[in-house]
Amino acid sequence: MTKQAIIKHTVSVINQLPPEKAVEISDFADSLIHRYEELQLSKDLTSLASGESFDFLNDEEDLYTENDIKEPYAKR
Repeated sequence: MTKQAIIKHTVSVINQLPPEKAVEISDFADSLIHRYEELQLSKDLTSLASGESFDFLNDEEDLYTENDIKEPYAKR
């Protein structure tokens, strides 16, 4: 079944329901789209973080060396 056919069928079914049941379907659809958007965002962030976005940090030169230490840290 194509997406358009599914939409047509769903609208037909919704039109047969009382208003309070149509509201339930609307709320459910809102819930589905919200979960889908959150999943997409999570996938996009994971992709961004695991990609080459932060590779420039690996090429950064060291600002300090051991010679810059004035007082060494001693464990107690």
